[in-house]
Amino acid sequence: MSDLNIMAFVNVPKDLSKVKTKVALNLTKRQLFCFGIAAVLGIPAYLLSRGAIGNSAAALFMIGIMLPLFFLAMYEKDGQPAELVLRNMIRTKIVWPGKRPYKTENLYDLMEKEAKIVATKSKNTAKTAVGKRPKRKSTSKR
Repeated sequence: MSDLNIMAFVNVPKDLSKVKTKVALNLTKRQLFCFGIAAVLGIPAYLLSRGAIGNSAAALFMIGIMLPLFFLAMYEKDGQPAELVLRNMIRTKIVWPGKRPYKTENLYDLMEKEAKIVATKSKNTAKTAVGKRPKRKSTSKR
């Protein structure tokens, strides 16, 4: 019997970034927080509304209040929580334009325009310098 080596086998995921630390009841801090807020909002809403609208309608009202918080707690896509996914979708669909054409600045065109401006300025200064010759004072009196 001593020849048998019994080893415990534990599955280790290949990507450790997907491993979340569990706090209580095998839930993460985020899940506990969202479920707690859902309970704080949903249960009093049910208890206060069941006398006025009946049990079934009050239960549906409670579910309607709690469901978005459950969604925020549980949904995750590509390692991003629900609010980041929704923010990115709103940015790409609504805030930013759908078509963003690729435009470049041609530096050679800018250099040519600057060279033309400098050339026209130098021609203008040369013309004014040639056109205006200093007048000689005449020494003879008439």
